[in-house]
Amino acid sequence: MRLLHTNVRAAAAIVCALIFSVAGAAPRAAAADDPAVLAADWDFAQAAAKSDSAALGKLLDTDFIWIDMNGKVSDLTRVLGSVPKITPASGGSPKVQWHAYGQVEVTRTDVGRMHVLRVWVKRPKGWRALVYQEVQSLAAPPQVTPSASKECENPCKSVGYTPKNDTERDVITAYEGLETSAMKHDAADWDAHTGEEFAAASSYSDRLLDKPTRLGELKRDNMAGLAPTPLTSGQLFEFGDTVVMRSRHVPDHGKPLQVTRVWVKRDGKWVETLSYQTAVQAGGS
Repeated sequence: MRLLHTNVRAAAAIVCALIFSVAGAAPRAAAADDPAVLAADWDFAQAAAKSDSAALGKLLDTDFIWIDMNGKVSDLTRVLGSVPKITPASGGSPKVQWHAYGQVEVTRTDVGRMHVLRVWVKRPKGWRALVYQEVQSLAAPPQVTPSASKECENPCKSVGYTPKNDTERDVITAYEGLETSAMKHDAADWDAHTGEEFAAASSYSDRLLDKPTRLGELKRDNMAGLAPTPLTSGQLFEFGDTVVMRSRHVPDHGKPLQVTRVWVKRDGKWVETLSYQTAVQAGGS
């Protein structure tokens, strides 16, 4: 991953300062593949901070959703009607990472216990935000891990989602395989279903999990707050060899989850590169 040049680093720092109200932050960031998406992300942060719905509307996809830290989901109409407040965060300098997947670019910002995901997609008129999602980690190791039943019918064997085409069918099959490997604590098989840049944030975990950390937890039979949960509804958005998957889950115990995943096709196989899971609190969606 390339490091940003000084002027681009400064722009990324401004984005973080606007999003998290952390003045003077100087995060480490990886370069976006297309400078235009970095500019769009900067504009998004400015418009959101100012509750400027007119400016924000020019940057949002028609399928855009905003998921706040309490799991409240706002679609495009609701966001433009009343721009949600970005949750302030503290606890250190923000760290920003970009990942480029052709027609999809993902930016992740982490500061303290707050993790923010923004998914950008390339449309004919330019880059548009598809997802803004906040996840706040626990302050201490989890006491409860939401999960599927011991049999894990859903999501290990089926998810009750009817694929619209072969790509969706292949992604759903990969997803079921991933969850089966997690349920069985089969670290080797889980490894094969995930990209090297894999990252997971969950309201039920006290940490941001990268791939080595997640593999270590699975080898120790520790879910670390991140476990397969029954999928009750979902949407898949296809962009060539990248699929953005949005879903809602209702575990056997614990609060429902709003989840965003990104799947990328590599060497003919679909692998998951991220999973952001926000628990739905009282008054959420």
